[in-house]
Amino acid sequence: MSGVGSWNVAIETPMGAQEMQLHIFDQQQGRFTGRIESALGNFDVEGEAKDNNLRWDMPVKKPLPMTVKFDVALDGDSMTGKAKMGLMGKAAITGTRFAAEPQVGGSAAQESDEEIGPITGDFVDPQFGDAYVEVDEWRDDPVRHRYVHGGFTGTDARFSIYFPPAEQYERRFFHNTYPLITNSDIGPFPIQFDVAVGNLGFTLDSGAYYLQTNLGGADRAPPADPAVAAYRVNAAVAKFSRQLAAEMYGEHRPYGYLFGGSGGSYQVMGSAEHTEGVWDGFLPYVLGTHYAIPSMFTIRQHALRVLRKRNKFPEINDAIDPGGSGDPYASLNEEEAAALRETTRLGYPLRAFWDHETLTSGYYSNVAPITPMIDPSYVEDFWSKPGYLGTDPDAGLATERFAFDTQVAEVIEGGAGGQFPRQIVLAETPDRDFADAHLVALDGDHAGTSVPIITIGGQTIGFSMAANGQLIGGLKVGDNVRIDNSWQLAMQSYQRHQVPPPEDDVYAWDQYKDENGAPIYPQREVLIGPVGASNTAGRMYNGNIKGKVLVLECLMDIDALPWQADWYRSRVKASLGESFEDNFALVFIDNANHENPLWQEANARIVSYAGALQQGLRDLADWVENGVHPSDTAYEVVDTQVHLPDSASERRGIQPVVSLRANGGECADVAVGEEVRFEGVIEVPPGAGKVVSAEWDFVAIGEYSEKARIDTPSETVTVTASHSYAKPGTYFPALRTASHRQGDQDTAYARVENLARARVVVR
Repeated sequence: MSGVGSWNVAIETPMGAQEMQLHIFDQQQGRFTGRIESALGNFDVEGEAKDNNLRWDMPVKKPLPMTVKFDVALDGDSMTGKAKMGLMGKAAITGTRFAAEPQVGGSAAQESDEEIGPITGDFVDPQFGDAYVEVDEWRDDPVRHRYVHGGFTGTDARFSIYFPPAEQYERRFFHNTYPLITNSDIGPFPIQFDVAVGNLGFTLDSGAYYLQTNLGGADRAPPADPAVAAYRVNAAVAKFSRQLAAEMYGEHRPYGYLFGGSGGSYQVMGSAEHTEGVWDGFLPYVLGTHYAIPSMFTIRQHALRVLRKRNKFPEINDAIDPGGSGDPYASLNEEEAAALRETTRLGYPLRAFWDHETLTSGYYSNVAPITPMIDPSYVEDFWSKPGYLGTDPDAGLATERFAFDTQVAEVIEGGAGGQFPRQIVLAETPDRDFADAHLVALDGDHAGTSVPIITIGGQTIGFSMAANGQLIGGLKVGDNVRIDNSWQLAMQSYQRHQVPPPEDDVYAWDQYKDENGAPIYPQREVLIGPVGASNTAGRMYNGNIKGKVLVLECLMDIDALPWQADWYRSRVKASLGESFEDNFALVFIDNANHENPLWQEANARIVSYAGALQQGLRDLADWVENGVHPSDTAYEVVDTQVHLPDSASERRGIQPVVSLRANGGECADVAVGEEVRFEGVIEVPPGAGKVVSAEWDFVAIGEYSEKARIDTPSETVTVTASHSYAKPGTYFPALRTASHRQGDQDTAYARVENLARARVVVR
């Protein structure tokens, strides 16, 4: 039959339904010609027409370069079929004919790649080019500033700009971005990631104005171009802000600096590589590679499952803590040693298991739905085919697998106007841990499909915003459902089946290759990481930066594993050549995690990197505006673990280096009531400032109750203290310090922290 006419077509992808129009102009002699209009671009297409089937290929550039292979069947005015989307796997297609003759250029038409780029300082975005202001007023909270709020005509995009008084302004702006932004005002974001929130006091103190957008609001939703949220809206606002700044302060071009952490780092890297002349400098922090998802989380789950069986984490931590044996493998059996080795060789920081008692899968919940949607056959293969851990009798996973049948007792509708997904109250839940398990529908149109369980509160369960909305929305009271951990167990070794291509040189996966470089485990048809990363970054990123980039990475990061910053450095070097350091710098922050400490006890182990981030922004501005290159941190990577030199002069960077001794050593062995003498030596790298504070936590509860006296800030400071313990036990006292570039002891901004620990055994 003939397909000539215009069709509304939907492709069910992992990022949601992607809508497009297919216009078939001509069909004869087994061939057809036509045109596709979509958020992926507008394309002239031709292909095979046989019986009631159409087949054609379509090369696309976004969110990542691929060739989409279409195979559809026509039945009257309906269309069904599938699309093979390269690394993104297969997707179902449905369509409806809406006109007897093709009508090109209808309401579904989207801008082509050529029409929306390249994004330069002079480019006017056709969708976000007509800015308006709806609020313009002076405010005094938290500091004096002019607040400007507006949007772009005909869109849901909004922005907020915070200008300092003229006497504070130094011709620059700081611009924060993060994928989960839901409004344009300065924080808080809907997660605990507190450093993803701009600090207005710091920004104005740095002579800058601050801006933030909602990344397009409803206009960012699929099937929109992913670059809308990644950088198009941000770029349009950055350029409009310069017009307002020129009107307020006089004619000039402000320098612009874009920064973002975690998922925001993908947006910053995408902006650095796919825009030019919009921002002058970029600061991505706690960043990952485009192979991070979901492997950086699944490897943690694997280690937790194996090493919790015999509760080996206390012994591992004792070995690597100050005064320990230094051998974390000493008491492990073969399975445990293999799990720990695999985890650390994929880059997980060994010291970060200190929180093993409460450690969970973390931000895995944000990406948990992606793999089942893109690679739905994985779970069946895992439990049935050789080469997967599920069929390895020595692994014993079959004994840990369970299924628990129950019913939906209540449906709680999603909040924020449906922005957040529904929750489900179950009639019963299993008397065991079922975190990260799946809820499987047993009734209705979606019977047999499942969705990851993200939150558990008694018998109430919740789901990710990225989860299968059709399944969740279709659940009703009385439906039979099953809690099943088959996916949860299968995902713990998914990283083994995700070996990146050799040309990307992602060395963390070398452990999964034989001596010839071939994968030793079966490989999945689709690589999940590039799908999520390119969608967040707007396009694939490869290191071809335009502008100056300063990366800040944390050595105890459990979500964006530290080696990934070194990998991105190698990509920039490959793109820019040996002179890449003219435009790239990398700073590591020791004893810092993906998040700042979220509870008191965490302060005994990790420090906030907020001050380092603030100093990094100031260093980036100094680099762009005055040519002062930031001091890179010296480091080496061994078995995917990042190691820093011991001394501040060798380490360089911006963070002070601390050493702590108890009775002259790493470990002191004393009696109850016996005085312990502590000595801490704090050194600041050359040119990085002076020590401005030091404080003691003698009992390792994260409460620094005693301040060390520092009369005159200097590059090297020695502090001493004494303490006696009233009860037997093993204690890990800590010394926390901060440095400041100008040695200002009174300022709250750009105070760069670090700490050191010792061991005291009280008999």
